[in-house]
Amino acid sequence: MAIATETLATRTARNLANLSLAADPGAHLGAEDDLLARFGVSRPTLRQAAKLVERDRLISIRRGAQGGYYAERPDARDAIQSLARFLRMKGANLGHVIQVTRPVSEEAAVAAAHRRSAADVEALQAFVATIDARDTPRELIAAEVEMARLISGMSGNPVVELILEIGYSFGLDERGSDLYADPDRRARTRAMQRSLCQAIIDGDADIARLMMRRRSDQFDAWLHLGGTEEKKQA
Repeated sequence: MAIATETLATRTARNLANLSLAADPGAHLGAEDDLLARFGVSRPTLRQAAKLVERDRLISIRRGAQGGYYAERPDARDAIQSLARFLRMKGANLGHVIQVTRPVSEEAAVAAAHRRSAADVEALQAFVATIDARDTPRELIAAEVEMARLISGMSGNPVVELILEIGYSFGLDERGSDLYADPDRRARTRAMQRSLCQAIIDGDADIARLMMRRRSDQFDAWLHLGGTEEKKQA
């Protein structure tokens, strides 16, 4: 069986990625001429390699007096863009997402209630103070994503962060305006947000789980109701 030969560009990309990972995020890795000398490659090869590494969000390239190559790190929001495209191509919808994220979101709420720090409590209290002002569908979608990120970050589990990012950034963006067109739904969503946040602030893991479960149940009910209404109108 033939083994694919690594090209000079891909080898340079691997070396450049390793250089970035060995440095702190934001660290200056060198000017282009510095890296040409370091890797012993031509300018076109370095630039081809840099495009591969930049696409993976491991470097950024800046121009000007302070220009050069800088170490970067991808985050869940970067990863979600590729995952969202894949899910859309496969025909995924919000119902599919909720089915998978439901148990994960409950565990995230429990972990957040157990692990909350003084800074976490302060962040949740600041979020709660803004809930009543979030009254348009778009504002409520943004609030749902913000709350999900707060809770998943408090869980201490990066896998949970990624899964919930899929659920809220992809799922709600797909159907959020639909779900929140009704003012009564928006009011009920804000009430559930407040109850969930308060349970985590209080460190009550059982209530936090219950409130997260009720939220998933409510979204399920709204999705099925929406589907029924759409069929009646067809």
